[in-house]
Amino acid sequence: MGFGGTRRGRLRSAALVPLAAAATVLALQAPAGAAPSEFDVPVSPSGVDISHPQCDTDLPDERAFAVVGVNGGLATRANPCLAEQLEWAWESNGSVLEQPVAQLYLNTANPGQVRDLVSTWPSAGETPYGDCDGGNSAACSWRYGWERARESVTDFFQPAARDAEVDTLPSSYRWWLDVETMNTWQAGSDDARERNRAAVEGMAAYLDFRRADVGLYSTGQQWARIVGTVPDDSPLAGLPSWLAGSLSLGQAVVACDKPPLVPGGRVTMTQYVPDDLDRNHSCG
Repeated sequence: MGFGGTRRGRLRSAALVPLAAAATVLALQAPAGAAPSEFDVPVSPSGVDISHPQCDTDLPDERAFAVVGVNGGLATRANPCLAEQLEWAWESNGSVLEQPVAQLYLNTANPGQVRDLVSTWPSAGETPYGDCDGGNSAACSWRYGWERARESVTDFFQPAARDAEVDTLPSSYRWWLDVETMNTWQAGSDDARERNRAAVEGMAAYLDFRRADVGLYSTGQQWARIVGTVPDDSPLAGLPSWLAGSLSLGQAVVACDKPPLVPGGRVTMTQYVPDDLDRNHSCG
């Protein structure tokens, strides 16, 4: 199945990658005594992730890649600055070749235990866990995740990408699922954690349906509290991990050797927050 969309942003940024790499090689091969203006090319080895808290703020000019939050803090809410931030993301320098220049992340949640207080809980739908009937079940949790991802892609991301005149194809991006305790989750039992896992699986399934690369963002502690142990046969097994929790680049480098969030996965990126802006180290 094909999906329409402008390719300007992706093609423009793709061209930056070999240029940045070539510039780095030239800088390394510069002869001794060469004038700085001839060979010094500013290249940042770190990425930056931003979302709605960075609306109307000054963003750094130098970054190797960028990760932009599609949601406005909740899975049901759009980032009001998404278009501007997408355009900024595609202008990253691409100096870290193993990381896509522009990446995205989605807020996740599972409000099944308070479903009577929300209007977005599903009442029907087929899932790998059986049919959803509106109850607090793994099936409806999975359906909730699928619907939140679908809405985030079709109602939030794609209109903003069109406004920014960048690539609207979900398959042109890496999508991270942000799993944090600050969002609404079920709690109190292994069954609750299984339902939470089903919600994350539903989101991953929709993104996979759109042929997008999917990864998981969390800390080991928060992941264990929300999702618990992921079985080997879960669709989440094998997905890459983006680990939060570091305060410095040195800590972020060490965190690359921490266990991944899921079996068969690998830590490919770590986040560190040295000041008021999130930065990211590629574990490549």
